[in-house]
Amino acid sequence: MTTPASPPPGVYHSRSRVTRNRLALAAAGLALVLLGYLIGRLQGGSDTPAIAAPPPAPVSASAAPATEPTAEPSTAPATTEPATPGKDAYAALQAEAASGQQGTDVQETEDEGGGQNVGWIAAGDWLRFDDVDFGDQPAKKFAARVASDANEGSNGRIEIRIDSPANAPVGTLSARGTGGWQDWASQETDIEPTKGRHTVFLVFAADNGDEFLNLNYFAFVR
Repeated sequence: MTTPASPPPGVYHSRSRVTRNRLALAAAGLALVLLGYLIGRLQGGSDTPAIAAPPPAPVSASAAPATEPTAEPSTAPATTEPATPGKDAYAALQAEAASGQQGTDVQETEDEGGGQNVGWIAAGDWLRFDDVDFGDQPAKKFAARVASDANEGSNGRIEIRIDSPANAPVGTLSARGTGGWQDWASQETDIEPTKGRHTVFLVFAADNGDEFLNLNYFAFVR
């Protein structure tokens, strides 16, 4: 039987060196792994896997919140109140229906149509009629239904003033005697052309303080 020859001494040295090199490489690799782990921990990283949140519970159709129906905007047209008509300047304006007065009184009339008249009129008295509408065509005359038993020296007058009793008259009616306090007659006078809507004042004037006139109604004439 032949005994195998022993390897030369240099072979053992080569194998030992290879083994040491492999161990050194393994140690270096392990050191790198540990170093990476430590760096990750220092930077706040965590090797613990995140826990996934549970899926949301399904919403039941019956639990859905109820919604109010949306109201449609109203399309109805806006309404405006019709303008209040004024007093017709060309129709009879009853003296006792004045909007305001000073110094006068009311009594039953014996004039045609009955009703009442304003009486005991003296200088300084006045009647006010609001919202008298003359329209677009101007009035040019003033006509009044009057009765008077005053003496001729009173020189009683009806002054027609517009919008203020302090304004200058647009016309003046000289009230002539009719023969009695219930003897009625129609008298008229010219006035400055007047149109539009105004407050009318009848201001009474005389040369003395005696009562000189009764007035039933009046109207303007174009």
